[in-house]
Amino acid sequence: MKIAITGGTGLIGSAITKLLLSKSHEIYILTRSDKKSDDPKLHYVPWLAQESSPERELQGIDAFINLAGESINGRWTGEKKKKIMDSRMKATDEVLRILSKLPEKPSVLVNASAVGYYGTSEQEHFTERSTPKNENFLSEVSRLWEQKASHASVFGMRTVFARFGVILSEKGGALSQMALPYKFFAGGRIGTGRQWVSWIHLEDAARLIEFCLQPGIEGPINVTAPYPVQNSDFGKELGEALGRPHWLPAPSFAIKSLLGEMSVLILEGQHAYPEKAVKKGFTYHYPRAQEALENLLK
Repeated sequence: MKIAITGGTGLIGSAITKLLLSKSHEIYILTRSDKKSDDPKLHYVPWLAQESSPERELQGIDAFINLAGESINGRWTGEKKKKIMDSRMKATDEVLRILSKLPEKPSVLVNASAVGYYGTSEQEHFTERSTPKNENFLSEVSRLWEQKASHASVFGMRTVFARFGVILSEKGGALSQMALPYKFFAGGRIGTGRQWVSWIHLEDAARLIEFCLQPGIEGPINVTAPYPVQNSDFGKELGEALGRPHWLPAPSFAIKSLLGEMSVLILEGQHAYPEKAVKKGFTYHYPRAQEALENLLK
């Protein structure tokens, strides 16, 4: 297959690109940087520049994966929140423009989203059939992002909304921040410890996105492992994987003071079960947190 990817140089994009290249697919990464490739199956295509016309190089693509957007990491000032929202809307508008210019449309658009779509809850268990429990900034971003990407349906394309959970990787991201206190023997529950962590190993996340390229998968899909865990249990398993104690709690007020509104990522959560992936027969390499953490940290 010929597959176009935006955000292809980020954590998840890089993993997806590596996996797809290993399966002999031809990859076109849309980028603002002036990159070159020595791999005949990997192409870098300029986009979001004044004179760029990526559609010229994307003729005949079979699938489009849109991951582009400002990182949600960092204190959520008004300016940061605007960048988070606007970057996703602008990138998806450009994806839709490119699609409109292609005489032969790809069969599928896989558009990133997040389990933050559901809002937060300690009691509710969410599947792809669930409606949001409440709305915060992340749920609003996810809802509007999916709404924008759904316009691809006017081209007769199958559209998938990949609702990512917390991606675990040894290459950075959330896990390195979670592990840091434990490395200094200062790890423990955060806040109440009851908040759910809907997580997935990076390898499984990339494999699940590849899985979404096949016919028969449409609409939202939770890109999470089938066994979410509560924060306190996750911390204990993280400590065990590192050979460190789980003993020093971090109170909610301290996290809120340090991170502001962004603290919702740590102090609140949601139990997001990947019902669609399980029913469609996707096989996880790391279904449980203990397995994933031991693989990544030992």
